[in-house]
Amino acid sequence: MSKERARRRAERLAVLEREKAVRARKFARRQRRRAVVRRLTPGRLPSSGRLHRRSRAQRIGIVVVPLVAAIAVWVLVPDLALRVVLTAMIVIAVPALVVLVLGKRP
Repeated sequence: MSKERARRRAERLAVLEREKAVRARKFARRQRRRAVVRRLTPGRLPSSGRLHRRSRAQRIGIVVVPLVAAIAVWVLVPDLALRVVLTAMIVIAVPALVVLVLGKRP
């Protein structure tokens, strides 16, 4: 009886070893494939520039709010010289207001 149990145990162990070897080969093949894909695909380029540090909504706001203010100046102010001065003030004040309102991000 014990010889038969030992034989069955040896068979089970042999089957487990074969399955373990198959899993190891599959895992190694998957790792090699991933390494090849990583080498072939270009990495993400780091975003450069000041505007990429802000969210899309913030960037839209940075562009739209001064445009609306400039359009309002050109529609509501009758004097041309005053329009030009107010538009120049908007252009000069926007960067400072962006930093004050949205904060300076690293």
